[in-house]
Amino acid sequence: MDTQTSDPLVGRLLDGRYRVGSRVAKGGMATVYEALDTRLDRIVALKVMHSGLGDDAEFARRFVQEARSAARLSHPNVVAVFDQGDDNGTLFLAMEYVPGRTLRDLVRQFSPMSPSRALELLTPVLSALCAAHDAGIVHRDIKPENVLIANDGTVKVADFGLARASTASGNTATQGMLMGTVSYLAPELVTDGRADARSDVYSAGILLYELLTGEKPHSGESPIQVAYQHVHADVPPPSRLEASIPPYVDALVQRATARDRDLRPADARVFSRQVNRVRSALDEGLQDDPELTGDLTVPIQAMRQDSGYDDGYSRSAAAAMPAPAGVGGVAFPQNPGHNDTIVVEPELIASALKPGSVARPPAAKRRRGRGLATLLAVLLIAGAVGTAAWFVGVQRYTHAPNLVNLTEVAASAKAGEIGLKIEKRESTFSETVRAGLIIATDPGAGERIRKTGTIGLTVSKGPERYGVPKLTGLSQEAASQAIENTNLRLGKISTVYNENVPAGVVFGQYPKVNTSVKRDALVLLTVSKGKRPITVPDQTGKRQIQAKTALRRLGFTVKIDLAFSEKVPEGRVISQDPRTGIRYTRDTIKLLVSKGPALREVPNVRSKNVEDAKRILTAAGFKVEIRRGPFDLHLNLVAAQNPTAGTMAKPGSTVTITIL
Repeated sequence: MDTQTSDPLVGRLLDGRYRVGSRVAKGGMATVYEALDTRLDRIVALKVMHSGLGDDAEFARRFVQEARSAARLSHPNVVAVFDQGDDNGTLFLAMEYVPGRTLRDLVRQFSPMSPSRALELLTPVLSALCAAHDAGIVHRDIKPENVLIANDGTVKVADFGLARASTASGNTATQGMLMGTVSYLAPELVTDGRADARSDVYSAGILLYELLTGEKPHSGESPIQVAYQHVHADVPPPSRLEASIPPYVDALVQRATARDRDLRPADARVFSRQVNRVRSALDEGLQDDPELTGDLTVPIQAMRQDSGYDDGYSRSAAAAMPAPAGVGGVAFPQNPGHNDTIVVEPELIASALKPGSVARPPAAKRRRGRGLATLLAVLLIAGAVGTAAWFVGVQRYTHAPNLVNLTEVAASAKAGEIGLKIEKRESTFSETVRAGLIIATDPGAGERIRKTGTIGLTVSKGPERYGVPKLTGLSQEAASQAIENTNLRLGKISTVYNENVPAGVVFGQYPKVNTSVKRDALVLLTVSKGKRPITVPDQTGKRQIQAKTALRRLGFTVKIDLAFSEKVPEGRVISQDPRTGIRYTRDTIKLLVSKGPALREVPNVRSKNVEDAKRILTAAGFKVEIRRGPFDLHLNLVAAQNPTAGTMAKPGSTVTITIL
């Protein structure tokens, strides 16, 4: 069945605002959807609590309270909480949508990681926890699934406060219970249910152990067995699994995961300072730093003596525990995975986890009424069977040598010393083992193999790297296909106006051409939107210099023509082509500029009387100025005129006449 189409929430509009899209993830308490905030027109992540939780008034109250607290956290490494709501009993959080992967994906693909890389990933997680602890907020559920890796590499922590809201619920399924992901659960959460900043430090320490080794420090057939080990077993040094890990990194992990919370860093800020010291030592290439190791080392032996348990006892006792269907009527999932959630009454689990309460297998009960002879017979038979088994089975086997990090030639020689052969079965990429060296063997080092058997080899091809192809000049679609064909991933696409590159064509890329990058590395593209459209402003009626300057500043080319105009004053724009609309840089805009009215011929008024001369000149469009000659005979006749008759002059200009 298609879970997307069968999900009743998909397509629904929550709170009149959030249009629910495809499902992103599902956990023990909530399901996350991609959604559209129709009010702000943006994509958000919508975390919807599972059905029934909204009916619990106490849970709803605490959920709102914790959501408000989380919303106050404004930090680049914290997934922002935008809103919370209740749509007829459907409780939800609207959060920042972070496209990318979770830290769980990186653990699966790349662990075990080098100490430098592991601490590089842990640092932003601690930065987020610092902000939370400074604000008095305890996360309570730090795990790889709650650490998001955005496509640009930014690390963000999600789900602040939700675990606390769940434990405060009045629901009969969770009231007074402990709720959390068992693999990362601090001992105090198991024994008394009380958490503080040091509980987050413990979970972060477990997270670091898993990054370094690729495995969790505690395992079992049921969650309660794992919880037992959190309480009674120290986290082993990661160098037991990865011998190259320096002692001060071991000490850092064991300090953070000390079972006694008083021995851990007081909060994420203190832990972060310790991490920075360790990173500095790693950057210097130190194989050991006795002073740093001593500062970080936890008095483990004293802890074991105080508690009365050691690793051997606690691990064997946990392993001997049955996989219970439940404790005190509370059910546990069988065969737990990495994300199993444990829900337990603290008082009951504290009682169940006492070493004296470990149930003995029924087969171990002594049978009464058996005689000594029967016992001796059984022992004799067992001895005979054991001896036969040794001859038939064990005697024919040896243990596989450690061939990891050897060349095939060296591995063949080492295996041959004890009569074994080697066979190359697989080549694979490795970030930590250089090309040509052995990554893994089947069977592994120390495992049983027939004395004439063959060890299968997995040989490193070195780091998986791909060259970035040339993408500039391609269409966006072609560039995307080229990226996919080279095992890279398309990252952010920026669209920018470009006056020289046609729309839809790539003219920028990062990383540059032929750069060697890891598989699935993001390639960022800059794609042309073509020429920037420019709205043409109407310059009609404006002065020539003003209109020309305004158009040139917008990027247009301006062409000016002149024409006489009886209506438009000289030097002003008569018309413009185009007058309005959209054009682009370097397009031509034509302006027709007025030269004023056309010139007119000055009439001949010599020998005319004054009144006739004035009438004739005024009718021709000229102004008249009268002057009397030096010898005024009072004849009122025009003796001279300026400009002279027949001259072309501007209408409205003055003609001076001299009279006698």
